[in-house]
Amino acid sequence: MQFVVKRDVLLRSLNFVQGVVEKKNTLPILSNVLLELKNKKLKIVATDLDIFFFDEIENVKILNEGSTTTSAAILYDILRKISSNADLSFELKTENKLSLKSNNSDFNLLCLPTDNFPNFGGEIEGQELDIDNKKFLKLLNKTKISISNDDTRHYLNGVFLHLTEAHGRNFLTGVATDSHRLSCSSLEISNTNNFNSIILPKKTVFQLSSLLTESNDKLTMQTSENKIKFTLGNIILISKVIDGKFPDYKQVVPTRNEKVLILPSQDFIKSIERVASVSLDRKEGVRLGITKDYVQLSVNSANSGEGNEKIKANFNSENLNISFNSKYLTEIASEVEDLNIKMNLKDSTSPVLIEDLADKNSYYVIMPMKI
Repeated sequence: MQFVVKRDVLLRSLNFVQGVVEKKNTLPILSNVLLELKNKKLKIVATDLDIFFFDEIENVKILNEGSTTTSAAILYDILRKISSNADLSFELKTENKLSLKSNNSDFNLLCLPTDNFPNFGGEIEGQELDIDNKKFLKLLNKTKISISNDDTRHYLNGVFLHLTEAHGRNFLTGVATDSHRLSCSSLEISNTNNFNSIILPKKTVFQLSSLLTESNDKLTMQTSENKIKFTLGNIILISKVIDGKFPDYKQVVPTRNEKVLILPSQDFIKSIERVASVSLDRKEGVRLGITKDYVQLSVNSANSGEGNEKIKANFNSENLNISFNSKYLTEIASEVEDLNIKMNLKDSTSPVLIEDLADKNSYYVIMPMKI
């Protein structure tokens, strides 16, 4: 096995690999990346057994076909420190030793034979669904903030992707909740046959987000009962889905919150961040004292002091005091595209519906805190 490839081309692929392979693994082979030279292409494969990542590099000079696996983290670290656009010369010297030469550098990397590298079994039969790359990235970014980390309710550890219909139009909708807050975002699609509702695991969501951020290639999606496949140019990402039933989230979305608060999004975020500075661990909630023309924000920490600030706002009801987890509130407000954030309230203890006037297909629900 012998080939020459540009450093930047291989580094881009290995950058994505880092999000898939586990650094500490009981199976050493899972810390490795598979390099396979075949049919004038360099194939790159990485897996943690839940996610399979495949990439093909065509811009490669192949001297001898073959395959091996070597440490993904070490190879990535070496490539990061080699000058941009340098030529990398690889040669498999023995079954356990891969030579890498570039400019004046010379490395011998330990290898494991490909025999033990896991195979991805079985094709995904579902129909391919074409999805707008950037709109799907936006959906993932808006929903992933609410993914739960609670392992006891594993079915909340991801984004629930399912089809919805409104006004005679079909949508792919993503929802995530950690039971303190909920995010929902939808994008319109035309082809909706044979789509299985699935829960996309958190790790896959974040890996896919980084892929979509870096690529403008066409995105297609296929689902089966327990797997989902994303194709993005030469890259394929196949993931297991979470086995479980996502709760009926529509039951917690308020429909009769008639007290409407409108305030400038960026001013609101910066104000929360400033007053929350007095709380070292950000555990203390932020209290909103809402009047017709302004909101008084305050954070009171028993250990480190208090912070207060006032910002202009419009409120259509009587004065109201309500408190929230400051981190949850800023994460939601940061995803609102409109210059103003619209909060629909009922009282100081009921769930609050947050709308984005610039994106009618997204909304958020947040539970108040008791302080």
